[in-house]
Amino acid sequence: MKDAPDSSSIASSSTNDHAEVIGQEFVDAARLASSFAADEHNAIKVAHLASVIAQSVQNGGKVLAIGNGGSCADAIHFCEELTGRYRKDRPSIPAIVCADPGHITCTANDYGFDQVFSRWIEGLGNEHDVLIAMSTSGNSTNIINAVEAARNQGLHIALFLGKGGGELRTKGDTRFVVPGETADRIQELHMLTLHALVGAVERALGY
Repeated sequence: MKDAPDSSSIASSSTNDHAEVIGQEFVDAARLASSFAADEHNAIKVAHLASVIAQSVQNGGKVLAIGNGGSCADAIHFCEELTGRYRKDRPSIPAIVCADPGHITCTANDYGFDQVFSRWIEGLGNEHDVLIAMSTSGNSTNIINAVEAARNQGLHIALFLGKGGGELRTKGDTRFVVPGETADRIQELHMLTLHALVGAVERALGY
């Protein structure tokens, strides 16, 4: 009778297989980040958007941020680093994310989910505010409607997109269309860019 394989060798083999897959994930993420960083226009656009945000804040304006799912989580992360703290102490920078469950569920119930962000912008957006809108596909209807509402109210619109930009690729004032075929890789590059933007806004404000 053949001896059963040793459980420790099975565990070791399984661990090695998983580690190989995980290692490839790291390589893919680094490759995409390198590709994005190699285009100097992306850094220039971050610096320009930081100047726009700084001017808005100096004129009494604010940042508004929207996204669905993981992009909503990224919008929350971005705004808390503006109102709270990034790498050092400095005055709070005004930013609001559309993540209030009362607003979202009320609006979705009464008007449909496609209107949750546009209604929010209609209520809170003022001329010269800055909208940060994220969509990994560029085709989210509620983001598209929000961009239209922001345009009507005179906001500067910054779009963080993926997969070629989708329907939103020709809209907005500042656009970042990052490489990547899956939402996770796209969102990672969005967050990398947003972190760079927070630091750039701080410098533009003299902090």
